[in-house]
Amino acid sequence: MRNFISNRVAQTPPSGIRKFFDIAATMKDVISLGIGEPDFVTPDPILEAGRASLARGETAYTSNSGTIELRRALSKHLNKLYGVQYDPETEIIITVGVSEALYLAITAVLNPGDEVIIPEPCFVSYAPEVSFAGGVPVMVPTYVENQFEVTAEDIETAVTPQTKAIFLGYPNNPTGAVMSRARMKQIAAVAEEHDLLIISDEIYDQLVYGVEHTCVPSLPGMRDRTILLGGFSKDYAMTGWRIGYACANPDLLGAMRKVHQYTIMSAPTTAQAAAIVALEQGAEHVAKMRNEYDRRRRLLVDGFNTLALDCFEPKGAFYAFPAVAASGMDSDKFAWTLLEEEEVAVVPGDAFGQSGAGFVRACYATSYEKIEEALNRLERFMKRHG
Repeated sequence: MRNFISNRVAQTPPSGIRKFFDIAATMKDVISLGIGEPDFVTPDPILEAGRASLARGETAYTSNSGTIELRRALSKHLNKLYGVQYDPETEIIITVGVSEALYLAITAVLNPGDEVIIPEPCFVSYAPEVSFAGGVPVMVPTYVENQFEVTAEDIETAVTPQTKAIFLGYPNNPTGAVMSRARMKQIAAVAEEHDLLIISDEIYDQLVYGVEHTCVPSLPGMRDRTILLGGFSKDYAMTGWRIGYACANPDLLGAMRKVHQYTIMSAPTTAQAAAIVALEQGAEHVAKMRNEYDRRRRLLVDGFNTLALDCFEPKGAFYAFPAVAASGMDSDKFAWTLLEEEEVAVVPGDAFGQSGAGFVRACYATSYEKIEEALNRLERFMKRHG
């Protein structure tokens, strides 16, 4: 029998994250600093909105683009936070999480051979999605010396005649880096000079600590040159609701809607009803969760630094990205040995790109008490291996 698997899929390695989750799930006393998922339950007003939607019998498809009520609420929300305006009729689509929004954007704009510049370390799905669409991911490394912020110079060096888009994911998973407005404006200038599209994944936009998030389409000249991707999973602790969105000019959004129509039909109806309440009543709940993440962030980062696992200060999302050189191990060996000896799960940094080698990702979306215990176990570990 011939091989029926496409070369694009066969040549893409499995996610470097999943194997650690799968093994950790079989261990009784493991403390997971691996999975990037809030440990909070979705706030009560949002839960109640979902229940009420079901009680009203709202179990049918919605418009392909999502309910107009949610799109209007999202338009108002983005304008309030970032001063960027989108027409809810023609410039917003509601998706099955930001993962679908990413798929729609990449599929709608790439022709075979088109190049997409992607700073790394980055979320594991960015490069594979480009490859699946027939494009060519061009990885640009970032460095701890620059706080893992990509520079305009590095992006410009990677531009070729085949370059079509720049993909940005800030606040960043896995590093926790947040791009400064000054650097983001410099990258915007590169995009304008070379007539490039920016695809901006801003799923962690409200989870920043002591700094401001720069929404890319809010920059001068960037609104119609940017596809904005976002969602409710991280900010509102709604991962299982699978609700996200994309915003873009009518031409780009129309192309994405076409892919969405043939692929998904519509995002979950109950989740859309809940998302409206998240936008309208969720701010105080987001603030409480953000404050708790900040408390955990300071504990974990200080703990790593005390143990000689040098960790720059992450300013966003809920990840720390310490260097593991002091252990004498590479990222992969460190993660496996720590899991086997102390039952603490972290993810090797090179799962997120080659420039993540020598680091591990540790997620602080778990309780303060569990982080304290994880640090106790890490201290024992480093006494043996440091």
